[in-house]
Amino acid sequence: MRIGVDEAGKGPVLGPMVAAAVRADPETLPDGIADSKRLSPARREELAATLRERDDISVGVAFVEPATIDDPETDMNLLTVRAQVDAAAEVAEDADELVCDAGDVSESRFGTRVRDGLAEAGVSVEVHAQHRADDEHAIVGAASIVAKVERDRRVDAIAEEYGEVGSGYPSDQTTRDFLREFVREHGILPDCARKSWATCADVLAAHEQASLGDF
Repeated sequence: MRIGVDEAGKGPVLGPMVAAAVRADPETLPDGIADSKRLSPARREELAATLRERDDISVGVAFVEPATIDDPETDMNLLTVRAQVDAAAEVAEDADELVCDAGDVSESRFGTRVRDGLAEAGVSVEVHAQHRADDEHAIVGAASIVAKVERDRRVDAIAEEYGEVGSGYPSDQTTRDFLREFVREHGILPDCARKSWATCADVLAAHEQASLGDF
């Protein structure tokens, strides 16, 4: 069997990074599998539901929360490895072949770290890491769909708690406005924010400067 692994939400300033693993015979995957970025939200939801419903397909998911991302003792490359390992460990069996989207400039280094992480979890698998693997391998595209759907659901939950927050990406004006208004009202960043991100530092610095101007 083959396993595809990918993650979503590495760059946002709000919410978790999500990794997903899909274990299946690639020849039996649903029609229409592609890199999640090429699909509409509705189509992603439909395909993710189908993947989870099929008895011959296994799905694993792992979340890396903002507090963990902010830990100065780690970095995004290592966290991406850990997330992919945790997701894959939920479905992997010895002698499986795993293809993952490389979250490092070095494909070989990333693949070795994923393989070693799974070995520590007690599973021996062959690992191939590749940049843009979700474009090249349908099994990785399937994982990217699940990861994106789970990430979107978490952003929706954040919006239910805090109100409109946008996509959560630093380039999103709605997201920046949300952070600015939250800090203006509360004096601190929300728990859903990655406080170590430059966007958050800029918002806090602007707030402090504005507060000084009030005196």
